[in-house]
Amino acid sequence: MRIEFSGAAGCVTGSSHLLRVKDKRVLLDCGLYQGKDDKDRGNDVFSFIPASIDYLILSHAHIDHSGRIPLLYKRGFRGRIIATPPTFDLCSIMLLDSGHIQEQDAEWDNKKRERQGKDLVEPLYTIKDAEDSLELFEQLDFDQELTLFEGFRVRFREAGHILGAAIVEVFMKEEDKEVKLVFSGDLGNKGIPMMKDPYLIDSCDYLILESTYGNRLHVESRSEFRQLIDIINTTYRKGGNVIIPSFAVGRTQEILYILNEFMERGELNRGVSVYVDSPLATKSTEIFRKNSRYFDEDTQKRYQMGDDILNFPNLHFTESVEESRILNNTPKGCVIISASGMADAGRVKHHLKHNLWRRECSVVFVGYQAEGTLGRTIQDGEKMVRIFGEEVAVNAGIYSLSGLSGHADRNGLHEWVSAFKKRPLQTFLVHGDDKAAIALKELLVKDDYNVKIAKYGDIVPLKHYVKLPAYTEIEIEKVDVEKGIESLRKKEALMKLISTMDFENASDLDIIRGVEEVLSHRQKSGG
Repeated sequence: MRIEFSGAAGCVTGSSHLLRVKDKRVLLDCGLYQGKDDKDRGNDVFSFIPASIDYLILSHAHIDHSGRIPLLYKRGFRGRIIATPPTFDLCSIMLLDSGHIQEQDAEWDNKKRERQGKDLVEPLYTIKDAEDSLELFEQLDFDQELTLFEGFRVRFREAGHILGAAIVEVFMKEEDKEVKLVFSGDLGNKGIPMMKDPYLIDSCDYLILESTYGNRLHVESRSEFRQLIDIINTTYRKGGNVIIPSFAVGRTQEILYILNEFMERGELNRGVSVYVDSPLATKSTEIFRKNSRYFDEDTQKRYQMGDDILNFPNLHFTESVEESRILNNTPKGCVIISASGMADAGRVKHHLKHNLWRRECSVVFVGYQAEGTLGRTIQDGEKMVRIFGEEVAVNAGIYSLSGLSGHADRNGLHEWVSAFKKRPLQTFLVHGDDKAAIALKELLVKDDYNVKIAKYGDIVPLKHYVKLPAYTEIEIEKVDVEKGIESLRKKEALMKLISTMDFENASDLDIIRGVEEVLSHRQKSGG
């Protein structure tokens, strides 16, 4: 038994961890790198052979945890994907949306490459790849056990992060030794609308723990609900618009819940019009309604009494591009909730371009902004940003409401870990930048936990527990990462050549030329 860390290790996005048990390979998550992580790591290569994976256990639907599943399928994976019912429902729209984005990005890139005389590129994956990958999903509800193969059982517990998000409990047995591993996935922030609090685990031998907010504390959420309403009302009186870059799944629905509550109490100005400008968010909201039985107890009671918690007067869901463009010509009175949550793609970039320079407008960040994204650049105080090739001044009021985050903060993570009655022999920190992971490690070490910050490529044997030596943080030079990625790309290109070559009819010279062409092409294209 062993763990191989191949994503969200030493960075925030791209969640992916490989378990080897007996002769089986089980992947925990298969997420897309985003922002700086995408630039540093690259999404087009895996550190393993996709066709060799037998099972994929998916913690939740967010793209940084699920977004490379269609690519895994495209590269030969045909195993079983285990997820909760709401996660499957959300993936059925999110992965197709991601496939559309990949096709669109490749189309735009190829227009430029054609003009420059460069080789064309293919999309990372297509809508069809995403559709086909959905056929591999199997649904497992919370608190139920499933035996995937002899000596390997899995169970999902409520993570409270987004609808369907799960903490993964894995029970592995090899040579009469059973080991329990817990993968936190993304742990929720307590008190978030609609979501249940994270389930408290009694014990485990090994823990893979997220560290996204390991160095930060959230403001109490109720006070931030009030602050959001105050920002909206003030901006309305000033004659501006409020732009909220928001993840289509989770944050958008929670914001609608909050606005509905304040609208019912008469505390949100009646002249404000709220627009959800994201087809994906619209579809996601319907899935939330369909899966209302997974809401927390208070929300379920309200829902059963006929309170449509995700709807209120002056709420509009836009569908077409034309409807979205009209919003850019509306100078005041709008709250525009639009994806992407990190303002790096999608319709929200257009809304920022038309409102960011206006002093009477406001931009409210309600989720984590990864390094290297447009959202993080604005959040960090830059006075001029580049959007669609144009320099745009940042004059609008900029607000960050961390209490609306779906992630547990430093105290929330510590409280959840402290609930273990039997401490893990080893805790591995993932899904966090260096500062966050180091801060959380220091906090847990003070309580005598054995903690290691997982790095890309780490391989940890679980067969016989040996306490690891004190871990020293080492800054990996970017050039080393680039060399590693280039090596993987060459390996994958050669594998593709071998799988498609007709060896019965090809001469030795044909084979040599094919190999030389692959290596030469990778070098010329820069990987």
